[in-house]
Amino acid sequence: MIRTIEWRRGRVVMIDQRLLPSREVYRVYDDYRQVAAAIRDMVIRGAPAIGVAAAMGVALGARQLSDRGLRSGLERVCRTLLGARPTAVNLAWAVERMRRVAREEDGLDAPALRARLEREAVAIHDEDVAVNRALGRHGAVLLPDEGTVLTYCNAGALATAGYGTALGVIRRAREIGKRIAVVACETRPFLQGSRLTAWELMRDHIPCTLITDNMVGSLMQRGGIDAVIVGTDRTAANGDVANKIGTYTVAALAARHRVPFYVAAPTSSIDLDTLRGGDIPIEQRNPAEVTEISGKIVAPRGVRVLNPAFDVTPARLVSAIITERGVARRPYRRSLARLLGPETAARRRRVRSAE
Repeated sequence: MIRTIEWRRGRVVMIDQRLLPSREVYRVYDDYRQVAAAIRDMVIRGAPAIGVAAAMGVALGARQLSDRGLRSGLERVCRTLLGARPTAVNLAWAVERMRRVAREEDGLDAPALRARLEREAVAIHDEDVAVNRALGRHGAVLLPDEGTVLTYCNAGALATAGYGTALGVIRRAREIGKRIAVVACETRPFLQGSRLTAWELMRDHIPCTLITDNMVGSLMQRGGIDAVIVGTDRTAANGDVANKIGTYTVAALAARHRVPFYVAAPTSSIDLDTLRGGDIPIEQRNPAEVTEISGKIVAPRGVRVLNPAFDVTPARLVSAIITERGVARRPYRRSLARLLGPETAARRRRVRSAE
């Protein structure tokens, strides 16, 4: 399994995804501000993975703070990490989980609290792998016994602590004997599909064909796609899904050609406090990601650029949302709330009120 991120002897180690597939380089961080920068600068990306990174960043920050200033300083650490990227709710979920540990363990002295936070960060990492495997089991049954599945962006091991969400479903389908081949979209402008998804699938010897994003409609028109499965950075209470820019286009094409469109969503990425997709903050990124490829300028200097990192797919275009607790179908407001349970929803409302 690809080692996306690890806690190793008091430091955070993560693969630099910006350099793939050409080079496999692991970065080592001992400062929470470095971890925040790594999230912001896309050294690590993917909603579950940046949640794990944020949790480990909090644990690093606790190591940097003095005994006297530990509890008061933790909030500063948390806010720095929360500011790294706005759209993926897993980041806020993980930071709040670390905050909750600090609040509930108010009787611990500073060394004991640091150790407790480190254990929680590692637990978030390990749970993510287990969640992805469970999600894969639920989702694999939805895929055909034989056929071609299209995926967009990267929702594999590199986007998580391991195994993957959308690619986890595909991996599990292959493990149980389904003859699944994959079409991976390149995913402009950051090329997560061509650089990361294709690399992962080839490492796992899963048949993979890479296409440019604008080939999707033609391929579906010719009957070349049997299902679509993607990940999500945040799913609203009504089932609207925020994912990498271009996902909405794929979903609309899938609906036009009657191809099922599935979303792999660990419950940590479902935000019941966000009622609809229009309320999800959409990150705007550096125009150079559009005007340059690998440092080479491919557009006229000074041209105006739009570079939203995500778009929102309306719930009506989503065939099913796959979680580690089961599969949700329309109406999503009811099915998602049932999967998450009343306790989870109430806790999230309390957190939102406190903020």
